[in-house]
Amino acid sequence: MEEQTNAPAPERGFRAFLKRKQIEISPKRYFIDAMGSMALALFATLLMSSILGTLGDLIFGAASKTDFLHVIKTYAAQATGMAIGAAIAYNLKGSPLVIFSATVVGALSNSYAFPGLASDPARFAGVPYLGDMKFAAGPAGVFFVVIIATEVGKMVSKETKVDILVTPLTVLLSGFLASFLICPLVAFVMYWVMEFIGLATAFVPLLMGAVVAVIVGMILTLPISSAAICASIFAAGMIAESSRPESLYLAAGAACVGCCCQMVGFAAASFRENRWGGLVAQGLGTSMLQMGNICKNPRIWIAPTVASAISGALSTTAFRLRCVGLSAGMGTCGLVGPIGLFQAAETHDVRFWLGLVLLCFAVPVVVSVGLDLLFRRIGWVKDGDQKLAL
Repeated sequence: MEEQTNAPAPERGFRAFLKRKQIEISPKRYFIDAMGSMALALFATLLMSSILGTLGDLIFGAASKTDFLHVIKTYAAQATGMAIGAAIAYNLKGSPLVIFSATVVGALSNSYAFPGLASDPARFAGVPYLGDMKFAAGPAGVFFVVIIATEVGKMVSKETKVDILVTPLTVLLSGFLASFLICPLVAFVMYWVMEFIGLATAFVPLLMGAVVAVIVGMILTLPISSAAICASIFAAGMIAESSRPESLYLAAGAACVGCCCQMVGFAAASFRENRWGGLVAQGLGTSMLQMGNICKNPRIWIAPTVASAISGALSTTAFRLRCVGLSAGMGTCGLVGPIGLFQAAETHDVRFWLGLVLLCFAVPVVVSVGLDLLFRRIGWVKDGDQKLAL
């Protein structure tokens, strides 16, 4: 007689189908992995657009819009939604047809306005927070819509003999439906969050400067994209539509220096353990490298966070540093944060340069190193707690 093998029965049901399609519904997959890819797309488009625009202004003058730098700047900004769509779909392991279709969904959701507003603006005239704004969801809307369209597209991908028609059609239709349902809500929420930050910063600039700097700085160190979040909340177009634009520029400036403090603070405090390699990796790369060490000893996070609070409070009051968009969440990564402060500054006087050097570099070094020495003396931090495996 033949021996019977007890082979496991193949998985069946909807869960097995999702597993086969590599669809994993989890916060980590969407809010860490996918958002990280979204940040890369923002770097390649909005960030490059900002840098090239600044170079064009310096070389050819702000009035020139036809030189090659300003031309590239324009196209880079226009490609933001498409780049985010492709980046997220690629991260979620979509097929080529899904990825290419996601670029169209990204472009649509990035500029999708409240239904009827573009065609009949008089209909909404005078309606608070509706008649006075464009109501485009921007990168935040793209994030949610592309995730939905990509996962739906993956479900039908390679399931029929006419995949070349079914897959892109499914992605595009689901993306349009998601844009119709989600983008107005996302834009509305983002606008209210922005309005709250602007109002609070106008009334209590000292406190809000510290709070914004600490929160955004900590998000930078966490495995979450602070750049993507700031690109949505502090978008130039949204700030221009707000009731308190100057307060929002100041809040974005506080966010920027808060991020700088995390990166420079960790780089300086851990210099004895990581030397020059760690200084460059954290100071010009990312403080996220310390996340594993923070999980082992959260007290090492106190020093750069205190520096963020001090710099943020001084930024909105004494030095009034301004920033906007993606740069607010970049810190000293490639010196994008300080460049963003330079771009958004109304004047480049002594106060501006003093504030930039003090709040982005001097304060985090002095405060972080000083507190680190104190914590080592009282036993809160020990040798090796901030060591990186570089």
